[in-house]
Amino acid sequence: MNPLLIEVCAAHVQSALEAQKGGAKRVELCDNLYEGGTTPSYAAIRLAREKLNIGLNIMIRPRGGDFCYSDLEFEIIKEDIAVCKKLGADGVVFGILLPDGNIDLDRTKTLVDMANPLNITFHRAFDMTPDPFRALEEIIGLGIHRILTAGQQNTVPEGIDLIKKLVENAKGRIIIMPGSGINEANIRQIRDSTGATEFHLTGRNPVESKMKFRKAGIFMGGFSQIPEYEISITDHQRIREIVKKLNSKQEYQNPRQSISH
Repeated sequence: MNPLLIEVCAAHVQSALEAQKGGAKRVELCDNLYEGGTTPSYAAIRLAREKLNIGLNIMIRPRGGDFCYSDLEFEIIKEDIAVCKKLGADGVVFGILLPDGNIDLDRTKTLVDMANPLNITFHRAFDMTPDPFRALEEIIGLGIHRILTAGQQNTVPEGIDLIKKLVENAKGRIIIMPGSGINEANIRQIRDSTGATEFHLTGRNPVESKMKFRKAGIFMGGFSQIPEYEISITDHQRIREIVKKLNSKQEYQNPRQSISH
């Protein structure tokens, strides 16, 4: 059995450093978590690689929204993978779908060949496919190492039954990594209920802006729901507690009772 592992989804280099301090074994560096994650800047990748001694995977996603990409967007994706290899990333994280929701096998195969020998994760585009078991077999056939999934739901506690079936069907041929809504309160039962060995989470807390003057009524993202004077940063103490609980054999509670990030 593979050792248990926490991967932290880090939207800032500071979050990546907090993840390492807390005992995470790998970081998925990204940007724009409010859009589900996009490719971080090259400077962020370079600095993260310079400062981290744990695994560093990079989100390769040129925009938010769906996973059906134009030819121009596909060229951007390929260039981003090439840059990640040059900057010393350990792995890349991507997913491409056809208009019918199934895996774009031709384009994905091109990216797998380009990324070699990096570690490859097929991200939560998997959760948008119409047939998860068909998608599972296709992703395995492409030689991808891992699938990030919330069990085709918004959070892992909601999709836990499907995740368990995916782990069983994978039969060790690929890693099924639950991600979304995992925290201190539910990590143990998610571990025990699914049979998964790798877990993806943020472990973040809100950090108040240092701005003293705050212009009222203006939102740079155009949406008042997105905090203008608050940044969410991974908390190393939360990560340490999650790692501790992951490796604990204590009794657990129903994961559906706690779904927050």
